[in-house]
Amino acid sequence: MLRRLALTAVVTLTAVSAIAPAASASGQVPSALPTSGPLSAAQPAPGPLPVPLPALPSFLKGGGSGGSEKPAARTRLIVTVERSGVAGADGTFELTCGPTGGTHPEPQAACDRLAEVGATRAGRDLFRAAPEGTMCTMIYGGDAYARIVGTWEGRRVDTTVTRGDGCEIARWNNLVPVLPDLR
Repeated sequence: MLRRLALTAVVTLTAVSAIAPAASASGQVPSALPTSGPLSAAQPAPGPLPVPLPALPSFLKGGGSGGSEKPAARTRLIVTVERSGVAGADGTFELTCGPTGGTHPEPQAACDRLAEVGATRAGRDLFRAAPEGTMCTMIYGGDAYARIVGTWEGRRVDTTVTRGDGCEIARWNNLVPVLPDLR
């Protein structure tokens, strides 16, 4: 959205500066000054002042170059799962989103889930452990262990998730299908 606004402003300034010299070259400069009365003696400026165009912002440069470079993935996670008890779920997998790819068993579903949760207020705390002192049920969900390291939406991630109590089980379940479904 910001890119579109900046581009619109640059295009508008370009159009105005292209039209203004054309108007002064024809000798007809629109004026809001009165043609009769006590203020009619004021003389309009001989032409519009030159308006220098601002430098193109860096995020707009090279956007339409048509180069063959792939855009860097805003999300790149290394997910390591151990002792899940689900066949094929244990191991180390790479997940990239934007573009979707990697060795993750369900990359599109995992990226969709990250985008869905990331668009909500809860997304800010998606990878954060429960704060110390949080009351969590003493439900044991098994020996499963996962470590997630990398970048999510441009933010650094380094977290571990277990199923040792109710809070950790909830975190794990919130990250399915990034993590295997153990329910």
